[in-house]
Amino acid sequence: MNSRFLQKVLSVVAVSTALLLSPTDAEACTNFLVGKKASADGSAFITYNQDDYGMFGRLHYLPAAHHAKGAMRKIYDGDTNHYHGEIAEAPYTYAVMGYINEHQVGITETTFGGRSELEDPKGIIDYVSLMTIALQRSKTAREAIQVMTSLVQEYGYASEGESFSIADPNEVWILEMIGKGPKEKGAVWLAVRIPDDCIACHANQSRIHQFNMKDKKNVMYAKDVISFARKQGYFTGKDAEFSFADAYAPADFSAIRFCETRVWSFYNKWVNGMDQYLDYVDGKHIGQAKPMPLYFKPKQKLSLQDVMNSMRDHYEGTPFDITQDVGAGPYDAPYRPTPLVWEHNGKKYFNERPISTQQTAGSYVIQMRASMPNAVGGVLWYGNDDPNMVAYTPVYCSASKAPECYDPKDASDVKFSWNSAFWVENWVSNMTYPRYSQLFPSVKAAREELEDQYIHQQAEVEAKANTLLEQDPARAKAYLTDYSAQCAKQMMARWKQLGEYLIVKFNDQAIKPEKDGKYEMTPDGLGKAVERPGFNKSYREVIVKETGDKYLIPSDK
Repeated sequence: MNSRFLQKVLSVVAVSTALLLSPTDAEACTNFLVGKKASADGSAFITYNQDDYGMFGRLHYLPAAHHAKGAMRKIYDGDTNHYHGEIAEAPYTYAVMGYINEHQVGITETTFGGRSELEDPKGIIDYVSLMTIALQRSKTAREAIQVMTSLVQEYGYASEGESFSIADPNEVWILEMIGKGPKEKGAVWLAVRIPDDCIACHANQSRIHQFNMKDKKNVMYAKDVISFARKQGYFTGKDAEFSFADAYAPADFSAIRFCETRVWSFYNKWVNGMDQYLDYVDGKHIGQAKPMPLYFKPKQKLSLQDVMNSMRDHYEGTPFDITQDVGAGPYDAPYRPTPLVWEHNGKKYFNERPISTQQTAGSYVIQMRASMPNAVGGVLWYGNDDPNMVAYTPVYCSASKAPECYDPKDASDVKFSWNSAFWVENWVSNMTYPRYSQLFPSVKAAREELEDQYIHQQAEVEAKANTLLEQDPARAKAYLTDYSAQCAKQMMARWKQLGEYLIVKFNDQAIKPEKDGKYEMTPDGLGKAVERPGFNKSYREVIVKETGDKYLIPSDK
């Protein structure tokens, strides 16, 4: 996987020198984790908004393969495509679809950066390669953690600090890892299992603070995770007081307001009493306000649709809601231009950074179920753009290839193609952003139409797949491969239709009237006169306040 996930542009938007410790808007992804007893149907979930401006999103498929004794694997950095070196290949590697493998093991990530002096320019394994290799070599989440931590110990870690979501149908884990700098090979790391009845989230800031060193069943860590921090001068207290986050990724304003606020917003949907953490997530009380726990038990069990919709959050209805000020423009847009930090009259200001953002190149909801065979139980629900603007389609972990529109051969970040889901979905979303309140209801309706269909027919499809699996596993996998492709193909057709509808319906900042789903016509066969709604009331007030009497029409009296 040579996808370019993240750009190293920390200094460009720094609020202060301290901001160099943490990621900015270009380096910003979001993960949710849901234990199997916290979901409505017993599924374990992990999610991934793959965020990076300029990135072209693809869904890669890697087939299972045997490798000759002594075979070596070349490692190319997932961000830069820079060649790092090579490692010994495993005798056999499992099939991987995006970020789930054939055994229902899923891995996703967010970059927290952390202390810059701990980056190792001599390291061979970057975080993207680490995820891919672990999926190719693991049958369980625990095994994936062992593979990942062993690889960086042997070959060195080439990336910044990372939080990984690692899950299988029975266990959900957060693994946090950061290098040891140029003088010492390897990494320090800490992994905590999320209880089965709980939910968790991470979003570009280290989230693990204190941990139970004696709980070998639910906690794993590098033997020097505390001693290394002491040696570096990052920590001086008692072992029981040690915080991984405080030692290796000390918080600053950007880490809290741009990152932890996203975590809070997810919890706020599903956990009572989250107002108590508002002083923490506003980013203005660092060192004074209590951080949020790593995980919570939700007030209700989350459905697949709940998880999908949580990926679409813009802080609506919270103190961070960005649809309620002038920045939303005349069409109440929950999006802001970047960079996050901007200047005016020598002062620095910021934009909120919600979970759902226009910079998403691919959005994943990974579903894993212990109640089903691996071939049927693992589903990657995928969208190739901002999750608010796409319909997730199912791609089964046993599929033998990615749907063509998710891995087009004739498209790239600088080449448009009507065969590319990324470009077709971006075509629709980029029409919608400037006139959000007018166009988005149509996008939302199309999105819900398709997702409702896919979720509704899931049981029937999987019942047939299970029957085929008992008779002929190859036929079952072929059936699920074809079904995954057909869903993606249907989405593409519907999205092209949606784009055509939007350009006709809302052409030239006007609105063509409809009745019963058809455009209204004059007796002479032309479309009826268009509606011209103009600015909404709140934006009219802003214009008048800003311009005074400049546009005031003189009274006739």
